[in-house]
Amino acid sequence: MRFETFVANRYLRAKRRQKAISLVTVISILGVAAGVMALVVALAINNGFRRTLQDTLLSATAHVSILEKQPGYGIKEWPNLLPKLQAIPGVKSAAPGLYGPIFLSGPQQSQGAILKGILPGPDSGLSDSMLKLKEGSIQGLNKTDGLPGIVLGSRLAQSTGMLLNSIVTVISPQGELTPFGPRPSFTKLRVVGIFETGFSDIDSQWALASLGTAQQLLSLEDVVNTIEIKLDDPERAAEVAKAATPIVGDDLVPTTWMEQNRQLRNALKLERLVTVITIGLIQLVAGLNIFITLTMMVMEKTRDIAVLMSMGARREQIRRIFLMEGVLIGSIGAVLGLALGYAICFICGHYKLIRLDEDVYALNFVPFEPLWYDGIWIAAAALAVSVAATLYPATAATKIAPAETLRYE
Repeated sequence: MRFETFVANRYLRAKRRQKAISLVTVISILGVAAGVMALVVALAINNGFRRTLQDTLLSATAHVSILEKQPGYGIKEWPNLLPKLQAIPGVKSAAPGLYGPIFLSGPQQSQGAILKGILPGPDSGLSDSMLKLKEGSIQGLNKTDGLPGIVLGSRLAQSTGMLLNSIVTVISPQGELTPFGPRPSFTKLRVVGIFETGFSDIDSQWALASLGTAQQLLSLEDVVNTIEIKLDDPERAAEVAKAATPIVGDDLVPTTWMEQNRQLRNALKLERLVTVITIGLIQLVAGLNIFITLTMMVMEKTRDIAVLMSMGARREQIRRIFLMEGVLIGSIGAVLGLALGYAICFICGHYKLIRLDEDVYALNFVPFEPLWYDGIWIAAAALAVSVAATLYPATAATKIAPAETLRYE
């Protein structure tokens, strides 16, 4: 063990005449630990919300969507575009989609919903969470005997009072065109499935039907209003969108999931920045405690410093002793804070201890996702603040004059 480390360790553990110094030292360590712990937990929550919302959105929506530049009658040439889009490297699937507003009249109440027309089967473009229904089967949409089928989100089915195999009346505002103007159409469909993604907005608003049924309900010909592309790697969405631009022509435009959810992503980034700045103030308070601790220690250890210097210790070694004091306080606090922070994240995330109102937050619990590299830079920042707080006391310790201090000893 080096001389400076040995002396710093003895100073840190030694019983002092001034009990206040020992108390402030403990408070300094706890301050560093509290700052590190709070930052680990806060960033884990931010990461958890971002990852959960992103995964849920990507499981139910497209990575790249082909849309009309100017909303019109729809995309007529969609059957010709599908094989060309599927040939782009990185594309997992390309499927047509037809969205439109409808009203569902159930036994409990009527409610507005968003109808999505799909091609049932392997070319539907739906995620596994929507293909593996909570009840029923997506293949029920292919049945042609009897009433056409419809699949409802779990919360939508609950609010309207619809059960599996029950009959629901679908009201389409676009309806039929009569000599007296457009008239809403009323169509009876059979509930052949209920899906649950875990994302409140989707589960409470979406309904699925076959593409032909959706076109009939919305009084449209063989057109769609979007082509949804799923990728092997969602982060390559911008690259695939660029490659799709010359394929779709001038009347259509590809948009990525990043562009569609820009506001949500920016809000989470801003929240992360504000969290770091706000909780970082705890580290500054801990640094101030370290500054006070070492300043008081220098005042108490004036005689010891003078003795060490008279025995041959260099001023640079004296300076490093007190710098090492700050490093030890920061290291102990950082290790303690990391251990507590990651333990809290594991327990709360594993057992889902913090519950949320799903109607408000779209999630029913607070997700925790601590990242290992966050712990590295948080600990490094805590050490940097601790060392910075020792610079003045350490420099002051080197200015002690041994002869003046020991003159009357």
